[in-house]
Amino acid sequence: MLTVLFADRIENWPAYEVALTAALAEAGIAARLVLPPVDPALVDYIVYSPRGPVQDFTAYTRTKAVLSLWAGVERVVGNPTLTQPLCRMVDQGLERGMVEWVTGHVLRAHLNIDFFLSHQDGVWRQAGHVPPLAQDRSVVVLGLGALGGACATTLAALGFKVTGWSRTPKTLTGITCLAGAEGLRAALSRAEILVTVLPNTPETTDLLNAETLALLPRGAAILNPGRGTLIDDAALLAALEAGQIGHATLDVFRVEPLPPEHPYWAHPKVTVTPHIAAETRPASAARVIAENIRRFEAGEAPLHLVDRTRGY
Repeated sequence: MLTVLFADRIENWPAYEVALTAALAEAGIAARLVLPPVDPALVDYIVYSPRGPVQDFTAYTRTKAVLSLWAGVERVVGNPTLTQPLCRMVDQGLERGMVEWVTGHVLRAHLNIDFFLSHQDGVWRQAGHVPPLAQDRSVVVLGLGALGGACATTLAALGFKVTGWSRTPKTLTGITCLAGAEGLRAALSRAEILVTVLPNTPETTDLLNAETLALLPRGAAILNPGRGTLIDDAALLAALEAGQIGHATLDVFRVEPLPPEHPYWAHPKVTVTPHIAAETRPASAARVIAENIRRFEAGEAPLHLVDRTRGY
């Protein structure tokens, strides 16, 4: 029987105990779920979160894989004690949550909903406020991984002119796909609405800075459910003040929770949401964990194996 260590916050244990027990049984895996403290020499797999109690993996010599509950692995991928294979979380619940958040806020920007919500004053303001059709609105998605690709495909299905950008070339049906440095400049130059769904790597840090923000069409809207490090905060605030950026809806930040004194909270052109775009759901995440354990035990290629050299 396998031993699977649950190494997340203890308050998440009740929900995950039920979900993981069901998913492992459904996958035909005989395993016992344990909580710390436990003898590391007995642990076959670690269900991991950066918020959990396991940060030193040295003693886990028997462990075949560390299975993250988070899509982002920047807090663990550089851990020098981690020699075991690391898999990040990409599950249906997380993906659908991201798609729904992005779609909702793209439509909010596209239809200028904030304007009408703030003008419920009895004045009929039709002239100049009829939105274009989606087919006449250019939306750019930076990052075409599992989450970004799903967002881009959904937006294209709604009729938007969608351009996707990735570090290396990709092909998605119905999406204009660009790559590399020149592709980034071309993508930004057409982004009336810009969605960032990129990982946190040295190459993506401050990707949106004074120079790149200036490439966007004046008045563009920015949605960032990716990583807080993607945006140079001072440059974004300056671009908002100058009118270069019309509005920013931000779900992720360099420091979380976002401090009460941060200027984003009070800025009239910024909407803050508290990192809710892509939350891991126990039921769907447990099925991914169970499937990966099955794959490791069968000698098959695991899902979402992290490439340490790329950082995701």
